[in-house]
Amino acid sequence: MFHTAVAARMGLGMTEEKALDLLQRHGPLTAGELCEHTGLAPASVSGLIDRLEAKELVRRVRDARDRRRVIVEVNHDRLAGFGELFDDLVSGLTELYASYSDEQLELILDFLTRATAVQHAATTRLET
Repeated sequence: MFHTAVAARMGLGMTEEKALDLLQRHGPLTAGELCEHTGLAPASVSGLIDRLEAKELVRRVRDARDRRRVIVEVNHDRLAGFGELFDDLVSGLTELYASYSDEQLELILDFLTRATAVQHAATTRLET
């Protein structure tokens, strides 16, 4: 629900907002890599990139090492104005983290890492 509200404030659809989130977390990606991360079809990803590029939130850049490759990167200058949308969440999470000991946080991190691996494995089984 939070990301839905953020997307609405940014004038984006959920898929556009999640694609931006992926690009910010993983760094520049090719369209094929976006397909892998999102599960979207190549034609859908092309349209998604077109929409984000039209809003000047991303740009397509030729790979310096392989000019045949096109990489999609975030336009950080354009996104800078949206940072305040996350202020309440960041401050709330910072306060929450402070209420746990380092040992408790390590246990929470272990659980989340292992739960993510279980989810990825289940997803892979569904896709094959």
